[in-house]
Amino acid sequence: MDLSFGAEYDEFRTEVKQFIAASSDKSPKQAGIGNAEAIAWQKILINNGYAARTIPTEYGGFGAEPDIIESRIISEEFSNAQISTGLGGQGISMLTPVLLEMGTEEQKQQFIKPTIHGEMIWCQGYSEPGAGSDLASLTTKAELDGDEWVINGQKIWTSTAHLADWIFCLVRTEPEAPKHQGISFLLFSMDTPGIDIRPLVDMTGDANFNEVFFTDVRVPKDQIVGQRGQGWQVANAILGHERGSLAPPDAALSRLNGVIKLMNSESVNGERVIDNPVFRDRLMKIQGRVLAMKCNDMRLLSARINKGQDAKLAGMIVKLLGTELRHELESLAIDVMGEIGIAYGDNPYLRGNGSWQYQYMYFLGLIIGGGTSQIQKNIISERGLGMPREPKPAAKANAS
Repeated sequence: MDLSFGAEYDEFRTEVKQFIAASSDKSPKQAGIGNAEAIAWQKILINNGYAARTIPTEYGGFGAEPDIIESRIISEEFSNAQISTGLGGQGISMLTPVLLEMGTEEQKQQFIKPTIHGEMIWCQGYSEPGAGSDLASLTTKAELDGDEWVINGQKIWTSTAHLADWIFCLVRTEPEAPKHQGISFLLFSMDTPGIDIRPLVDMTGDANFNEVFFTDVRVPKDQIVGQRGQGWQVANAILGHERGSLAPPDAALSRLNGVIKLMNSESVNGERVIDNPVFRDRLMKIQGRVLAMKCNDMRLLSARINKGQDAKLAGMIVKLLGTELRHELESLAIDVMGEIGIAYGDNPYLRGNGSWQYQYMYFLGLIIGGGTSQIQKNIISERGLGMPREPKPAAKANAS
């Protein structure tokens, strides 16, 4: 049985390997928003077609035709080399696809190129103290005053708000409409007067989250995506991209290669960890799940190109399985290191600059963030498998 992609793709794989051999020294040692090295690397990747590959050139992308196999080869070779596949984040992974689909031409021209090139950082204004799992219950309001929206309210768990240049934000513009129909989707600068950002420290020890308060924030009325009162449709499109971007299989494959490398270098009682049957069994189980997610990703790529394919269920499982997989993968690495695995912060014995410990805590948080695993299971069962909705408690009768 010949499982190769064919001579055409062999040539393409050779091109990718040659690029990596010639340019891998430019890959950033540390990823991070606003990192100059990472931004420079992103531009190299776009110019060579390894990032923003199918985004049209008029919006700053490479402009290639979609090709499932080429995308897979790029992912495989970058993962094998354990080098950065480029910038991600809410602007690139979530907003850009929605702007391409639903934005005006002016919005595409204004926002896509600086976003995918890492020059414009975005945050997402969705969750509120009383509207997390039930996002449609949001109360942050926007009232039209002449040519401007006036926004008042609060958002919470707003990742990277303290670093962001712009925000895409859900606001209630039709207070009398049913809750899913009275929402609009606005874009505005985080430098706008009336915005107050307060950091929230998460379990990694960093302030990745924030509370954001809006007091009479004035936004031009044309900075809306979609129609007034139809922001829920835009929000759902964004959520689909968000859940797929929280734990991509390419990153898991790269981390898996890192674990294998670690298991070959660490030892227990003079024996390499990779030769220990208990650890090797754990590795093989995780490796099988990574490969399954990789195949599922190819199915999703195929569905984007072949519009007739139904990959709805395949998309729903990515966030649930991907975040839990990454948490277990990072956990294996910590166990492989033994007592050094519990080191943190500035401990001089850290392996990999503490990335294993940090990612372990980070993905424990992501099992909750972006929709908890329990919520994801409900979505899969009800919307993906057609099972009955979870029954709601009976309303209490009013006392006479």
